[in-house]
Amino acid sequence: MSSWWGNAWVAALEALSLDAGRLDRGRKYADAGHVAAVNVAPGRILSYVHGSRPRPYRSELRLRTLSDSDWDQFLDAAAAQPGHIAALLDKDMPHSLVDAAADAGVALLPAPGDLTPSCSCPDSGYPCKHAAALCYETAKLLDADPFVLLLIRGRSERELLDELAKRNAAQSAREQPTVAPARGIPAREALTPRPLPPLPAPLQVGPHPGQPPAYPEAPGAPAALSLEQLATEAAARAHTLLTTGIDPVSGLTPWQDAVRLAAAHPTAGLTATTRKVYRDLAAATGRTPTELARAVAAWRQGGIQGLAVLETPWDPPAGPFDRARPALAAAGRPRFQPWRNHLTVPGGAVQLRFGQDGRWYTYESDPGRDDWWPRGTPHADPVEALRR
Repeated sequence: MSSWWGNAWVAALEALSLDAGRLDRGRKYADAGHVAAVNVAPGRILSYVHGSRPRPYRSELRLRTLSDSDWDQFLDAAAAQPGHIAALLDKDMPHSLVDAAADAGVALLPAPGDLTPSCSCPDSGYPCKHAAALCYETAKLLDADPFVLLLIRGRSERELLDELAKRNAAQSAREQPTVAPARGIPAREALTPRPLPPLPAPLQVGPHPGQPPAYPEAPGAPAALSLEQLATEAAARAHTLLTTGIDPVSGLTPWQDAVRLAAAHPTAGLTATTRKVYRDLAAATGRTPTELARAVAAWRQGGIQGLAVLETPWDPPAGPFDRARPALAAAGRPRFQPWRNHLTVPGGAVQLRFGQDGRWYTYESDPGRDDWWPRGTPHADPVEALRR
């Protein structure tokens, strides 16, 4: 960690744990990118952590939020010195502000025992390696933005900055001497046309899209993870448009865009959040969740070309399609029956589909059922496509 408050967060985790080995594995999970998008809300941090099983575990950390009186003490301490506000605007948490808040009885940083971890994994460790990985990943967020810590404690950045601006204005008004009102000027002078200064140059576009805000859970509101996904998607699309002048999804139909959004969902497996996203997107496009799930599998297999292979049979010209069956037979594969751009093992569970991009896409089904689902990755060689 590069910030002292990020290190204090990690120190609270390490004081909580009784098993250094689990902490080490949790740090390695975080460094290896096993932690999905982190959702931060007042009093809670949530994410899905990929472990040794295909389906990720739901890990959560809880931390007590501050009371209204605690926030008044903190805001008074922050507004008392202009340097505190300037440091916060610069994404810095000054030691002096934390010490002043602590002197007033307000603890911002977690003390040993303040963090309460939980996880859907069967590990009984306290914390388990998945919750430890979430804690280390959260420390990275704290390094970049101390307002994440303040949000966990109960107040958002916008809310705090608005309140600090009010207190700062009130403080300045109390300190300024009373002055006589300014002399007015004639209306004809005020209405005299004046040349306007040129507009400033556009801001330089950053190398990467910005991080989306954290959305707290609220009764009746859309799921926070779904909102975060849509915000991340909008930021990436806007960044591409600003840097290239091209909208990367402008040519997609509503159905193709729904499949693309569902395929980009950060969680793995049909979790409750995923099922809701699928239901909403399927209903909006007049499809069933099963049709959407099959289309998502095709999109993850080969993008828009993979979706076309799933939905649109076609008649290939003479060439690679005709040479595929002899190549499969020479590799010891069973006999395949052709139909348009499909090659299927009669009564079997394997099918190959030839795409208009010149690649072979593997499908599978339960034997005797015509219920084909994409699997593996496409390849220009049909034999190699079956191995993937």
